[in-house]
Amino acid sequence: MNSAAPALTPTTRSLAWCLHLLVIGLLALAAGRAVTDGGPDTGWIIAVSAACSLVYAVGPTLPCVRRSRRAAALWLAVVGACWLALLTLSSDAVWVAFPLYFLQLHLLSRRAGPAAVIATAAAAIAGFAAHQHSFAPAMAIGPALGAAVAAAVVWGYQALYRESEHRRRLIEELTATRADLAAAQHTAGVLAERNRLAREIHDTLAQGLSSIQLLLRAAERVLPQAPQNAARYVDQARQAAADNLAEARRFVAALTSPTLEGSTLAGALDRMCKTTSARHRITARFHLTGTPTPLTTAHEVALLRIAQSALANTVQHAEATAAKVTLSYLNDHVAIDIVDDGCGFDPAHRPAPDPETGGFGLAAMRARAQDLGGTFTIETAPGHGTTLAAQLPLTPPADTKPEACP
Repeated sequence: MNSAAPALTPTTRSLAWCLHLLVIGLLALAAGRAVTDGGPDTGWIIAVSAACSLVYAVGPTLPCVRRSRRAAALWLAVVGACWLALLTLSSDAVWVAFPLYFLQLHLLSRRAGPAAVIATAAAAIAGFAAHQHSFAPAMAIGPALGAAVAAAVVWGYQALYRESEHRRRLIEELTATRADLAAAQHTAGVLAERNRLAREIHDTLAQGLSSIQLLLRAAERVLPQAPQNAARYVDQARQAAADNLAEARRFVAALTSPTLEGSTLAGALDRMCKTTSARHRITARFHLTGTPTPLTTAHEVALLRIAQSALANTVQHAEATAAKVTLSYLNDHVAIDIVDDGCGFDPAHRPAPDPETGGFGLAAMRARAQDLGGTFTIETAPGHGTTLAAQLPLTPPADTKPEACP
C-alpha cells in the first residue's frame, strides 16, 4: 500500500483480501452481537461499526495511501480512532485488534509498527477489562498472544520476501552474466572464424593468384623470343587458375581440402613440390622421414597450408633455386621443415603486413601451429637461405580448439 511495502503477488493479494474480509467480518460481528443483545448503545455500536467499515474500505482505494507511508499512517490513525470508539461501546471490538496488528506491522516503519502493536494490544486489554469491570492476567493472554503471532507472521513473511528478492537479484545477475558471456563467446568465435578465414584465403586463393601472376609475367617476358615457352607458361597459369577455382569452391562449401582428397598428406606434399618445380624456376623436393601415423584432419590441413605458404614465399621472395620440404613423424610429434637456398632476410626487420604488398604468411603459419598446441620457428639471415619449421603434437591439448577444415 506504499512505496516501501513489497509488491503484491497473486498470493499476497489473496492474503490482503482475506485480511480485509476479516476486518469487515469482525466489525459486522460486533454490530450483530449488539443487535442480538439489544443493549442501550446498540445504535451507536452499529453507527460506529459502519463508520469504521467505511473508513477502512476507502483507504485501500486511495492512491496516496498505496504510495505514501505517511498517508498510510494517517489512514491507520483514523481507523484506530474509530476502533477505539467502538471498543468503548462494545467488548466485541477487542477481536478487531488482531487484523489491526497485521496492518500496523505491514504499513508502518520497523520502529513505529511494533510500538503501534503494543499500544493496540494495551488498549484492547484495557478496554476488555473495563467492560468486565475487573482485570485478570488471563485477559491479557488473548491480545498479547495475537500480537505475538501477528509479529511472527509479518516478520517471517518480510524475511522470506527479502530472501526471495535477494535470490531474484542473483538470478537476474546470473542471467545478465550468462548473456554477457554468450556475447563474449560469440564475439570470440566471430574473431576466431575471421582469423581462420583470413589464413585460408591467404594460403589458398591469395597464393594461387600470386602464382598465376608470376606465370603470366614469365609468359609476357618470353613471348617475343620464345612463343612456345610463353604458351607453356600460359597453360600452367590456366591450370593454376583451375586449381585455385577448385580451392575456392571447396572453401565456400566448407569441405575438406581438395589437395588431400583421395591422397595422404605425404602424397599431397610431394605433388605440391612437383607442381611448384614445373611452374617456376625452382627445384622443390619432398622428403619423408619416420613411420607415418594417422593424423587428424586439422593436423593434415595445418601442415599442408604451412608448407604451401612457405613454398609460395620461397618462389615469390627468396630468389631461390632449390627448396626441400621434409615431413617427419617423431615419437609424439609430427614436424614439417621447409628449407631453401635463397637470399634470406633479417627476422627482426620484417615489413609490417600490408593489404597491398602482403606479409601475412608468417603470422598465419605461426597461428596455425599454435592453434594446435605446436611451435613454429624461423632460422634465416641475409644471404644464407631460410628454414621454416613447424612441430605439432600428435594429440592436441584439451584446451585448444581444432581448426575447421575449409
